[in-house]
Amino acid sequence: MKLIRFGAVGNEKPGIELEDGSRIDVSAFGEDYNENFFGTEGVERLALWLKNNGPTCPIISGDARLGSPLVRPSKLVCVGLNYAQHAAESGMAIPKEPVLFFKSTSAIVGPNDDIIIPKGSEKTDWEVELAIVIGKKASYVEEANALEHIAGYVLHNDVSERAFQIEKEGQWCKGKGCDTFAPLGPFIATQDEIPNPNNLNLWLKLNGDMVQNSNTSDFIFNVQEVVSYISQFMTLLPGDVISTGTPFGVGLGFDPPKYLKPGDVVELGIDGLGTSKQITKAYK
Repeated sequence: MKLIRFGAVGNEKPGIELEDGSRIDVSAFGEDYNENFFGTEGVERLALWLKNNGPTCPIISGDARLGSPLVRPSKLVCVGLNYAQHAAESGMAIPKEPVLFFKSTSAIVGPNDDIIIPKGSEKTDWEVELAIVIGKKASYVEEANALEHIAGYVLHNDVSERAFQIEKEGQWCKGKGCDTFAPLGPFIATQDEIPNPNNLNLWLKLNGDMVQNSNTSDFIFNVQEVVSYISQFMTLLPGDVISTGTPFGVGLGFDPPKYLKPGDVVELGIDGLGTSKQITKAYK
C-alpha cells in the first residue's frame, strides 16, 4: 500500500494512493498514521478493512494538498556520510561506523510544501534521501531481523544549512532542524512495495538540472545495518523515521559551492517512492 495524508496544514486526514494513481480518503478507518497505528499492525488491519470498505471510500481531489504521510514521530534519526562519493565531495573520511544526528521533528512538512530559507542563512543545501519508517519497536536488533521492524519507506529531502551545520562550533542538528527542512512523501510505500531498498535509483534536480543521480547500492551501511546499529543506542518506536544519507551532488560539493536562493525549484524522486517538488522562499 501507499499511505498518504492530505488536507490543510494541521488538519490532515489519512488516505491511500491506489495503483492507478487515484487517492481515496480512509478517515472512516478511524486511525491516523501514528505510533499506535504502526505499532499495532495497522498496515495489515487497514489492508483487511479496505477489502470491504475501499469501494465506498471518498475520492480525494487531485489538487488536494499532501501533508507528511505520517503523524509527527517521536524522532527523526539521520545517518551522515553514508555514500562513499558524498563523503569524498564533503572532504571527509569514510566513516568506520554510521555517523548519527537528529533532525527536529518540527522540520517535517508535506512533500510539495515550500522550503523556507532560515533567517540569516546563506548556505541552504539539498539532499535527496531514502527514509525508513519503523513499524515495530526496535531495541538491540540483529541485522538478520532488522527488516521485520520496518513498516515502509518514504522519500525525504534532508534540507541542510551548511554554515549552521559546520561553522557554528556545535553538532550538525543546528543546520538540520530548521522549519520546513524535512519534506516527507508523497507517500509511505509499505515494505511489500519495495523488495530491495538497497538497490533503488534516487535523484534530485535543481531548476530542471540534474545535480544528484545515484543508487542506494552505493550505501556504506545498508538499511539492515543502519536499523540494527541505531537500535544499539536507542529504542526505535513505531512511526519513527530513519533517513539513510544522501549521495554525491549536494551544493556543498560544487566548486564553487552552490546554495539555494529564493525562487529555486527542487524536484526529487526515488524508485517506487514517487517524486516531490519544493519551491524555495525567503524567511519573512
